[in-house]
Amino acid sequence: MIATAPAAPSTPAGPAEKNDAADKADGTGDGASFRAGRVALVGMGPGDPGLLTLRAAAALERADVVVVDRARCPAEILSHCRPDVEIVDTAEAEPVEAAVAAARGGAYVVRLFRGDPGLGCDLAAEGDRLTEAGVPFEIVPGVSAVTGVPGYAGIPLTDREHREVRIVDASEGGVDWQRFAAPDVTLVVTGAEGAVGEVAKGLMAVGRPGSTPAAMTSLGTTTEQETVVSTLQRLAADTKGMEAPALIIVGDVVRHRDTLSWFETKPLFGWRVLVPRTKEQAASLSEQLREYGAVPEEVPTISVEPPRTPQQMERAVKGLVTGRYEWVVFTSTNAVRAIREKFAAYGLDARAFAGLKVAAVGEQTAKALVEFGVQPDLVPTGQQSGEGLVKVWPPYDQDLDPINRVLLPRADIATDTLIAGLTELGWECEDVTAYRTVRAAPPPAPIREAIKGGGFDAVLFTSSSTVKNLIGIAGKPHNVTVIACIGPQTAKTAEEYGLRVDVMAPKPSVSALAEALAEYGARRRAAQIEAGAPLRKPSQMRRGARRRR
Repeated sequence: MIATAPAAPSTPAGPAEKNDAADKADGTGDGASFRAGRVALVGMGPGDPGLLTLRAAAALERADVVVVDRARCPAEILSHCRPDVEIVDTAEAEPVEAAVAAARGGAYVVRLFRGDPGLGCDLAAEGDRLTEAGVPFEIVPGVSAVTGVPGYAGIPLTDREHREVRIVDASEGGVDWQRFAAPDVTLVVTGAEGAVGEVAKGLMAVGRPGSTPAAMTSLGTTTEQETVVSTLQRLAADTKGMEAPALIIVGDVVRHRDTLSWFETKPLFGWRVLVPRTKEQAASLSEQLREYGAVPEEVPTISVEPPRTPQQMERAVKGLVTGRYEWVVFTSTNAVRAIREKFAAYGLDARAFAGLKVAAVGEQTAKALVEFGVQPDLVPTGQQSGEGLVKVWPPYDQDLDPINRVLLPRADIATDTLIAGLTELGWECEDVTAYRTVRAAPPPAPIREAIKGGGFDAVLFTSSSTVKNLIGIAGKPHNVTVIACIGPQTAKTAEEYGLRVDVMAPKPSVSALAEALAEYGARRRAAQIEAGAPLRKPSQMRRGARRRR
């Protein structure tokens, strides 16, 4: 007989064990060599979360502890972390001490720096202290403000005639400007927000002409970015009141901005746009708005809840599997989600639709079906509504169609237009309540105040119910706010509530609505430029609004 030792009870893996496994998986070590934990010194870019590098995102996904100045870190950056990550705010703890303590406990620590760790940050000092403490570390470079901000301002730091760039840190004063007098050298000056006049005077005193092109960009790479193009002589006066952080660029390369400005010229640049939909519904719409330069804020006006009695849906799903229906019609993404969740509860998947014909009322619903693994057989190409679907629906033919029954899993407040149209074509409809729609809870007070006080530049209404419910839970939008509606019926409802409709989508889809708003914004901007007027967002037209140059 061979005796064996009893197995040790299993325990959850701690940070050290997790790191061992990760090291073996990614090939960076043999596991045991990093048992004490380590620190990644990571750059998160100058402001735009989209500038986070792939390597930085991977480090955040792996992190047990993140050490960062929370006030200067966009929430989207930290969204890459696991839900159980520990965030240490440098406003409340000394960063190196916190990193060393966590690493010695076996944690993988990410120390986040604004921009690039090696440029304008404390990489040297913090790295030296980690070495003294015997804590292994790695450096993950990031996009620096020195290159990122000029890029977003449309100003190249070099061109064929100007091939030298010098970086000047003016935050401590006492700069020897004589070293930067060469006229063909591009200067990037940081830390000079409160000393623009001194910088300009210093450069002119060593021979740089007052007519030298100069630009200042504040809050670079964010949707609050502002760039003022001037000359050394006029720079201090023209940039008065600009917000920090800001960066100055001096040199002939500034002239390229006239043709290369791409960020601040987006049609909805900096517009705060209210999207009265749930996060799930608004995801693609919000992403499209961001591409146009907008800052979308999602405010649910409708809460989607299960039906009060589930028996109807249970019978419908059973009928789908047993061949009771010829067609299934989905009139919303919520209906797709309701069926999908019911399928999951029964251990079913998209294969249960085999032999069925599937229709979708519009492109968004069709997209949700495709994501589920179901390719719809019928989607209206024109009017994307129940009425539009009826126009392309085939009449029932008893010789071609073995079954004349159609399943419609819908909301509890759905209209009867679709059922009436299909019945007229000879089909028998089973209308099943797949979900209930109820008015959502009011948004937080700051959102309600912004809606009524003109803090939003635009509101997108995607249905009549969003108009009614938004006004019901938050109040009527201010008269400076641009009102955009998805179609005639929604526009009619908005007008009935006393709203001025400025934009209507050419076809009833959220993508077309966002595009129509962008076109409106572009026309508005072009008109302001042609009139020689300052560029103002709609929210800046209300009385008492902060006016930017």
